[in-house]
Amino acid sequence: MKVADAVPEFADAFGFEEFNRMQREALPAILERDDNVVAAAPTASGKTALAELAICETLRDSGTALFIAPLRALTNEKEAEWDRFEDLGYSVYVVTGERDLNPRRAERADILVMTPEKTDSATRKHESARYDFINDVDCCVIDEVHLLDSDKRGAVLEVTVSRLRRICDPRVVALSATMPNVGDVAEWLDAPPETTFQFGDEYRPVDLETGVKTYTHGDNSFADKYRRLYRALDLAEPHIREEGQALVFVSSRQDTVMAAKKARDEVAERDLEMGARGDYDFHNAAKEVDNDTLRHSVVDGVAFHHAGLSKNDKDRVERWFKEGKIQLLFSTSTLAWGVNLPARCVVIRDTKHHDPLEGEVDISPLDVLQMLGRAGRPGYDDVGYGWVVCDRSDADKYRSLLQEGKEIESRLAEDIDSHLNAEIALGTISGLDDVMSWLETTFYYVRAGTEPEAYEFEGIRDRVRDTLDSLVERGFVETDDRLGIEATTIGRLASKYYLRMETAERFATLAERESIDEHGVLRTVAAAAEFDSASSRSSEADAVDRVLSDVNTDLEGGNRKVLAILHAAVRGSMPSDLRSDAWIIQQNALRLLAALREFADAVAGPRAANLVRRVEARVEHGVKREAVGLTAIEGVGEGRAESLSAGGLTTPADVIAAGTERLTRAGLSEGVAERVLRQAEDLPNAVVEWGEIPDSIGVGENEVLEVTVRNVGGAARAGIRVTANGVEMTEKTLYLSEETTVPVAVFGAPDEAELRYEVEVVYPELPLLPETDSRIVRVE
Repeated sequence: MKVADAVPEFADAFGFEEFNRMQREALPAILERDDNVVAAAPTASGKTALAELAICETLRDSGTALFIAPLRALTNEKEAEWDRFEDLGYSVYVVTGERDLNPRRAERADILVMTPEKTDSATRKHESARYDFINDVDCCVIDEVHLLDSDKRGAVLEVTVSRLRRICDPRVVALSATMPNVGDVAEWLDAPPETTFQFGDEYRPVDLETGVKTYTHGDNSFADKYRRLYRALDLAEPHIREEGQALVFVSSRQDTVMAAKKARDEVAERDLEMGARGDYDFHNAAKEVDNDTLRHSVVDGVAFHHAGLSKNDKDRVERWFKEGKIQLLFSTSTLAWGVNLPARCVVIRDTKHHDPLEGEVDISPLDVLQMLGRAGRPGYDDVGYGWVVCDRSDADKYRSLLQEGKEIESRLAEDIDSHLNAEIALGTISGLDDVMSWLETTFYYVRAGTEPEAYEFEGIRDRVRDTLDSLVERGFVETDDRLGIEATTIGRLASKYYLRMETAERFATLAERESIDEHGVLRTVAAAAEFDSASSRSSEADAVDRVLSDVNTDLEGGNRKVLAILHAAVRGSMPSDLRSDAWIIQQNALRLLAALREFADAVAGPRAANLVRRVEARVEHGVKREAVGLTAIEGVGEGRAESLSAGGLTTPADVIAAGTERLTRAGLSEGVAERVLRQAEDLPNAVVEWGEIPDSIGVGENEVLEVTVRNVGGAARAGIRVTANGVEMTEKTLYLSEETTVPVAVFGAPDEAELRYEVEVVYPELPLLPETDSRIVRVE
């Protein structure tokens, strides 16, 4: 069947002219019916075309299609790949982070491309004008729906799709690699048998032979990597000698580079004829490669691919591998989920990887099957070969996986309290009946019905009811006499920031304290449940001890290491032994600090929130405590803040007073200095006018007067506090645009010689130091 005959108006949207056998069999279900569709088919069998057919059918009816891709890297690839739809007059828009979102473009888009996490965020905020576009989705295509079984992301996909169906009830087309229990997914999505497909290995364009090869585990993990590398090269060598190609998956970006370097030497030792040194056009093109190591290795037929390469380098590697100029390619698992780069031989060298938040963990069975599925090049190979290289103790586990496949399980039960809390916070659950209705929309409920013993199906409703009771007891949810359910402030904040419930409890506890200091903030974040699995290597112990030598803490293990990284970040000096995990830990900590700031604001008020905001800025930029306010100026980060503070400028007010000339003397270029000055002038700047406050007052006299707080800078939310001899008299929070007045009671206390009145202005959302002004009133 030709594409032009099936969808004539969209023929140019496809990268081929004729559908294959699998696509032909599924096509009527997509184009001639309105039912939801579930299709499981081997990797590389052409599932993407089914997604594109569903999108075409939606566009033909003037609808909006949402494509949920498993990885952010793939969303960008789809945007580039689907220029074909743009050429036909349809708009494709990738929805990324909150800060980068263009609501108008999203609303006008015909095809939206999102990750499960971004879809989750959008559906949680579907009632806001910014995310209103999600309510208009007519068709949702879920790519790689077997991601439901992912430890970290499966539950997010599950609850997001269930929520999306309740919000706008789109047609759902779910695509997957082969999975034994496709019927469970079909039941969850209400796909009838007529639109549920389980395409077996006979639909693979190339037969696949898989196996497990073992190595003997030694005492040195570094040496083990080389043992596995030599094993991988042994498996790849015969195919390379026959002019085939090999794709070797390793656990990290750094490992792709190191393995490629070592493989080049080994290839020469083995006298393997590889590379294209006689191809002068290719040799000249290779000189344009950005990465130094890659530039030298590609001419020898060896390359690596990971998400950290420039787009140009990734594009070159992919093109040259497809053209056969690269015979041996090392990659991270990202490549298995995205770019279609099949090879005659696929070897998984590493079955474990280091996770900064969890230590050494096994790669998921889903990733293993996805990677091996890349073996075999359609049109070139009759058979593809896939191998798992692992320690002898793991061999049976992987043999069983390759022989029997992997049933898709629900991961919702592992974190059901936070997901139930989120639905209550969103208002989609407002009573006990709603809780049970929500439960029945989940894959968890369907899977429990299929495997009642494993999931303890008979008690599932009681478990969910117990979860609800626990949320009430812990203060996240409150009920009324009519069995209504509503989220509390901390429940809504826990949902907004995707917090583990234990973490939200810790944050609320800290916010309720009478006073909060910087160390208390850092310790609370380091102790968050999100870091409970963080690993601490023995090689890092000395660095952790040095950083925390003057810090009194009871934290241990991974949480202690997180605390050390946060303290080092605040000081702007990260020990080299901690750098490998520091970035990911800092990024997670910044999200948690943003959440803690809102907890502090809601529970303790703007002063506490401002303190947390300043700690957050110091963790992000590594600036001194007295100069942290500089980071409130847009465009001023660690480097510029350091230059300005070295020049004696530590606050935005200092920057304004200095003017362009002094800013240039502090190390800024003239253009940057002008821009920084403008941004500093846009920040709030409070001036206190004491008005009729007298210099003295008689003993026993009292009167209530007003003080004016005038903002001579940009508008911002502010907390204003008035104290007399350190005792709070007045406190108010408002959006301070121009000016406001606050009452001040002036009284002649008989036991005081003088009263020191202080007005403090803080900005809970900006890392500006508190602004204070004081006046002494004598008591006579």
